[in-house]
Amino acid sequence: MVRLMMILLGVDYLRARWRGVLLMGALSALVGLGLFLDALDGVLHFHIAPFAWILLVEGLATLAVAWTGMGGQRTLRYLKGASFCATAVLILSGYRHGSFILSMIFATLFLADGVLQIASAWVVRYRTWRLAVAGGAVEIGIAVFLYQPYPTHYKGTVPYCLGLVLFFAGWNMLLLALRARRLAVNPAAAQGGRAALAASAVGAAADGPTLAQKVFDGPPAPQEHALTVHVWTPVGTSKSEARRQPVIDRYIAAVDRHGVISTGHAALEAPERVYISLYPAIEIDRNPDEFARTLRATRENDVPGLFQPDYATESQAWCPSTRQVRIRNYDPLRLTRFWQHYREDTTYNLTHRNCSSTVSHALEAALEGATPRVWGHGWLAFARMLATPELWVAAQLRKRGQTMAWTPGLTLDYARALSMLADPRPSGWTRMVRLVRAKGLREARARRGSREAASKAAPDPDADEEGGQQREA
Repeated sequence: MVRLMMILLGVDYLRARWRGVLLMGALSALVGLGLFLDALDGVLHFHIAPFAWILLVEGLATLAVAWTGMGGQRTLRYLKGASFCATAVLILSGYRHGSFILSMIFATLFLADGVLQIASAWVVRYRTWRLAVAGGAVEIGIAVFLYQPYPTHYKGTVPYCLGLVLFFAGWNMLLLALRARRLAVNPAAAQGGRAALAASAVGAAADGPTLAQKVFDGPPAPQEHALTVHVWTPVGTSKSEARRQPVIDRYIAAVDRHGVISTGHAALEAPERVYISLYPAIEIDRNPDEFARTLRATRENDVPGLFQPDYATESQAWCPSTRQVRIRNYDPLRLTRFWQHYREDTTYNLTHRNCSSTVSHALEAALEGATPRVWGHGWLAFARMLATPELWVAAQLRKRGQTMAWTPGLTLDYARALSMLADPRPSGWTRMVRLVRAKGLREARARRGSREAASKAAPDPDADEEGGQQREA
């Protein structure tokens, strides 16, 4: 998550505030370590009930406004609210097996993530795969610690997990502060190679585009100035009906009823005549016997690639993209500079340098320093970004893309999460108040219209009385 925060906050913002970030990181790490050690003897000096009440209130508040979200944002809010409420109920209920249930859940999550990280790193063999294996081993060790009852017979599960969260969050902030202390260019761009570093260096002196708004009710309209991430999903590009395989056909590949494999595609388009779409110039051999070797991000698997000229040409030759993510708040200078350097190398690698990784790196170059542009250059930008659930989702997706391989499905979800950070939507409460107020105004106008219609239809008693007097005369 450190690299993602460096990208979104930008070099200038972090370099000016590295001391404050360092202090917050040190405090968080110390509190987390103290809480973890305190729970080892089974006698808790830290009262967990107030924390559980905070979780419950936050969960209920999130569920109350979850319906105001859009698409994946709504699903994420429901998931977050339900998880917080379930955890709080298990803690506060006093159920004797509550700590055991939480231990099994947390341990299984750590175990699954660690095994997946080690397996993917071993297969793909990217440059820093040994560090990923070590990180996965640490996660498996934490899972084993949570699975077995020693030393507190599961009573310390919640303090353990809370302490680990605070410790690793503080550790990440410490790394962020130390790296930001003497930055000239953003090292988070190193994943994109020389092109991303050049884009960061050239754009460091620019303030980026000026936005007329700071909060947006929804995605950009078709006529608005925005970059577009095009994604051809595996299912959407199958020549015939695909066999539904949850997760696999979403993030890896789809297989139709004739056995034809579709992996999808990704591209990025910007109004500045930038179109980034990398494709292998020669078809890659996908022989099942050589499949494991083909997945390795090594030089022997590099093949010549080519860049498509524009979206109109590519969509006409193939088909229109099935999903689009549009973002207003981006830096055209950084994106253009990235593209000028990146297209000098046409190498294609199935897992290390493919269409999806190219789009993800270009998107990161375009969004460097995006958060302060909408939330200001004070500490509010830092706090609001940390409190946004999409940051944590984007960090996990980026981790999967770096340790496994970027796929069109991962790139689509990554672009959606980043769009919520670059083009922030109104808070759930703000949106709910706005919707309730609009509903009240509509109902008031409807009642007023009904009263006016009723008054026009009703007979005038004065006129009836005057008419009766004339008839009597």
